[in-house]
Amino acid sequence: MRTAARETLFKIIFASQFTEETDGVFKQSLYAKEKLDEKDTAYCDDVLGIIRVHKDEFTEILNSRSRLFPEARLFPADRSVLFIALAEILYRDDIPDTVSVNEAANIASKFSSEKSASFVSGILAEVIREKTGV
Repeated sequence: MRTAARETLFKIIFASQFTEETDGVFKQSLYAKEKLDEKDTAYCDDVLGIIRVHKDEFTEILNSRSRLFPEARLFPADRSVLFIALAEILYRDDIPDTVSVNEAANIASKFSSEKSASFVSGILAEVIREKTGV
């Protein structure tokens, strides 16, 4: 289970929306606090790299799927969890899409508003439908 790693990623991405000081000591201290092993830290670093490279693409995906709430108006928590799930769904073939959606909904329900889990699930379901052509 990568739940602890995903929640750690969530915290890093959430914090990065308010400060640029998330890469060095902050990230490493969260990895240590959550007792992430090498496999989990490698996963986190990979997903953070994917988000860094594809942030504009992810922003466009969110803007096109959520016209009433474009990416700039999303709750920072929802944006953070959506970026993680988009990175997994679009660029990590080793993670089943359903796992990414389920984990994203769980994180959203834990760290965001009451309606966030269904909002996040709906956006991600649409992305998966387009990805798979179903």
